[in-house]
Amino acid sequence: MAEWDNPDVELLYDINGLAREAPAWADHLMEYVGEYGTVAALALMGVWAWWTARRRPDAVSAVAGLVWAPLAAGVALLVNVPIRGFVERPRPFLTHDGLEVLVDGKRDFSFVSDHATLAMALAVGIFMVNRRLGLVGILVAVFAGFCRVYMGVHYPTDVIGGLALGTAVALLLAPAAMALLTPLLRAVASSPRIGRLVSAVPEAAARDEAPGAERRSYDRDLAA
Repeated sequence: MAEWDNPDVELLYDINGLAREAPAWADHLMEYVGEYGTVAALALMGVWAWWTARRRPDAVSAVAGLVWAPLAAGVALLVNVPIRGFVERPRPFLTHDGLEVLVDGKRDFSFVSDHATLAMALAVGIFMVNRRLGLVGILVAVFAGFCRVYMGVHYPTDVIGGLALGTAVALLLAPAAMALLTPLLRAVASSPRIGRLVSAVPEAAARDEAPGAERRSYDRDLAA
């Protein structure tokens, strides 16, 4: 088994040591936040971003970008399956003594962190549509990774790898995803029954019909 850099292990003990010194209620709170809370917060941000995106002139392409966010998270998790199988890094508490482990039952491989991957893919997807909300989401994703180390179930480099993987998938596959999703969402926007799920601006779908409209909108979002 390959030896991991000592700074990684030292930082693991430093961060996880906070759990040992913290009161029990704080550990329970961090356990909930790290396991469920950060992902739930990002999901709520996505709903908020969708609600405001529907009122934008480029509503169709904006909502398409938000649909891509959870899809990107799913793709990133699938990409992580062979990565974990190839690296085969055990959970830190299996090879290092004295860790305060807040969650039981984690026996799969450690690198890279699924939670960090999922959280960052969602955050970057939101960021590409709503910069301010996306920045908050990125901070939440980083905090999610911190929680995983605090809980004793991941090394810091597991988290860094997850954040990088989520970012890469969300950004690199976005052009192809937008090319597929925008026509689909445009068709939904033109429906009299469910069109308002995509656009609260009646003329948005027609405006996005213009050649290159979704490309200009996507480029404008990235330049904002």
